Amino acid sequence: MRRQLRFTHEADAQLRTLRGNLARKGLQKQVLKALALLELDTRHPGLHTHEYQSIVGPQGERIWEAYAQNDTASAYRIFFRYGPDETLDGKRIAILTILSITPHP
Repeated sequence: MRRQLRFTHEADAQLRTLRGNLARKGLQKQVLKALALLELDTRHPGLHTHEYQSIVGPQGERIWEAYAQNDTASAYRIFFRYGPDETLDGKRIAILTILSITPHP
């Protein structure tokens, strides 16, 4: 199911910082590709999507982690949650909220 991406202020700032760093052009490309895959299919095998057990959303939502990189020191991860979905002209719009785009600790 195709979803629309919504970014928190934190995730938006992280993406803008990444885009502004010309020295990290390869990383930028990998993150943008992972975001595109998330938009199309959150279960794409290359994303290695799984529930992130250590964090829960403010209303108890489950938080998910997807790989933007793999087998790299401090590999970048994208943390997200499903929803909140929206309605436009009586049609449901599936939303994926991007919470953070950050290197793996």
